[in-house]
Amino acid sequence: MKERTSPDGTADAPSDLGPRLRAIRLRHGVGLRELARRVELSPSSISQIETGKIRPSVRTLYALASEFGVTVDEILFEEFAAPKSPRASRAPAEPGLAVQRSSDRPSISLNPGVRWQRLMFWGDEDVEFLEATYEPGGASSPENELVRHNGHEFGHVLSGTLRVVVGFDQYVLEPGDTITFPSSIPHRLVNDGPDRVRAIWVVRGRRGAEVVPEPAESAPAPARKQAGGGIGRRRR
Repeated sequence: MKERTSPDGTADAPSDLGPRLRAIRLRHGVGLRELARRVELSPSSISQIETGKIRPSVRTLYALASEFGVTVDEILFEEFAAPKSPRASRAPAEPGLAVQRSSDRPSISLNPGVRWQRLMFWGDEDVEFLEATYEPGGASSPENELVRHNGHEFGHVLSGTLRVVVGFDQYVLEPGDTITFPSSIPHRLVNDGPDRVRAIWVVRGRRGAEVVPEPAESAPAPARKQAGGGIGRRRR
């Protein structure tokens, strides 16, 4: 399939995400309606994702990866689409010398207003190393939902202003700011500003995690300018 060009000129991933998701679902012997029930979506939404009519949100992408026990890379990119042998070692391999040219970076657009570019593939399948772009109004999950999963996250903002909700706290990150937090704490990333946000994001240890949408039962504390201490501590 023909590649699409993203706003910054890099090639977007071919539109075979849907068929790849359908192949993974069929390989696991899960019906469309049953999958929709498990990830709390409508069957029509799953069908539209599989036929390429709509793109999944970040929350949906993590939910599907968790449901099938695969990595996000296996869903997004052709290099990881083939099923692995059950006899294969799960021990991560140390990376050798590798160069990833910017023009060859695989990229994929997600809804709403989020795009990921894979910065590097390497032997440890449980490290996700991405450049994330959030258009104005773009968010990692719907307004009233937070997401949690296994692993640990590291984020560094390159441009724009990114609001990161972590538990009952939230932080406004500006260019040069960095944040890290356990992914098990319910969280949400959103661009409230008028400019596009570009950030480097690393998630380690996510594989096989259970993704749980968390309703935003109460408003988080006022956003802080600095990503300092207190992340994840609930306020009484």
